[in-house]
Amino acid sequence: MRGLRIHPLLKEIAAIFSRRGKQVFLVGGAVRDMFRGKDAQDWDLATDALPEEVILMFPKVIPTGIKHGTVTVRYKGYSLEVTTFRTESEYHDGRRPNKVDYAATIEADLSRRDFTMNAIALSLPEGRKVDPFDGVGDIKRRIIRCVGNPAERFGEDGLRPLRAVRFASQLGFNIEDATLSAVNPSLRITAKVAAERIRDEIDKIIGSPKPSRAFLLMEKTGLLELLLPELARCRNIEQKGFHRFDVLDHSLLACDRAAQKSWSAAVRLAALFHDIGKPETRLLDASGIWTFYQHERVSAELVRKILARFRYSNEVVDRAVHLIKEHMFYYEEIWIDAAVRRFIIRVGEENLPDLYRLRMADAYAAAGKPPPKDFLLPLIRRVDKALAGGRAFSLKDLQIDGTDLIGIGVKAGPSIGIILRELLETVVDDPALNTKEKLLEIARNLNLRYRSG
Repeated sequence: MRGLRIHPLLKEIAAIFSRRGKQVFLVGGAVRDMFRGKDAQDWDLATDALPEEVILMFPKVIPTGIKHGTVTVRYKGYSLEVTTFRTESEYHDGRRPNKVDYAATIEADLSRRDFTMNAIALSLPEGRKVDPFDGVGDIKRRIIRCVGNPAERFGEDGLRPLRAVRFASQLGFNIEDATLSAVNPSLRITAKVAAERIRDEIDKIIGSPKPSRAFLLMEKTGLLELLLPELARCRNIEQKGFHRFDVLDHSLLACDRAAQKSWSAAVRLAALFHDIGKPETRLLDASGIWTFYQHERVSAELVRKILARFRYSNEVVDRAVHLIKEHMFYYEEIWIDAAVRRFIIRVGEENLPDLYRLRMADAYAAAGKPPPKDFLLPLIRRVDKALAGGRAFSLKDLQIDGTDLIGIGVKAGPSIGIILRELLETVVDDPALNTKEKLLEIARNLNLRYRSG
């Protein structure tokens, strides 16, 4: 089609199919993105060749989903999913078809897809458009619309409603009314979807340009109550003082602010969930003001359960929980240097940039606008100064270790760790004491005290 450039490698692959008398089409997200004017090199192909025939065409083919007609072709450094034209039926688990039949035409294959914008094909090598459901028109209108009957599409695959709201936040499209109305009646199907698949969609949402768009649609349709009831309960939890928004809108604004490519998934998740403990900790004080004492601790406990529910890695869970637990720090210029060093130790030097980011997102979401440019700058300068000087922020930074303690008569066992931790506390207060001679002297006195006690 005019204006669309077919990559030379795709033309090479098409020639291989053509020599065997087979058709091949570019399908899926790559085609959608091309019609949006975006480059795409994550290529999916559809063909009338059987998987066994595709395997014979190329030297390296991985049978990734061969029982459903899909193989992965490795060709000149690229990986391409190649699927035989097919139709699907008998969905019992809310996600995968129990029955797959091979189809004769690309049009029949496109009829099984989720949304019209994903049901467009380009014949290879020439790039002729096949668009039986006006997907190109919907892309131009910026509309997400199911192929055929939305209730049927969502009844086949319970992940599709979540994909719809995710695409809305990723692309800035609107969901067509009939498609949106079909989400709530299909929640029982979505409830069957594996936690890992839900997690993958959540990750894509929080990494989209405006995650709040998806979460508000989830709230409207019941998806939020189904999948993240802890977050749904934050609606109408009002906040006073410098807060303009209830806890849910505040959380979504923080997540929007954190949706930056350079920010980690842990920061994005922490931004979304950092105040999720407020409904549980809310109390009305004597002056009629709502308080949320220790909400960061309760939020951290809830988030650990939520992220475990969706099978996040331990690394992501631990980091997000730690950031949430520490996000309520309050810095004042009167902090002595030892207080700054203790802050660094408590947070962890490696976590400081992410904690700053979370605090910036939190501050942005309080009023819906960026905080002052020098926000956090006084603390950051103090921290940087402490890090640049001679310092001990962990046991490994001490000028002595357990072997040295044994050398002066400390018994191997728990007392080694106890003394080392006390020595660390000592040098946090006074870094000048972090020399081998001075630490051994202090350690001898500590050892005598413990032995006599």
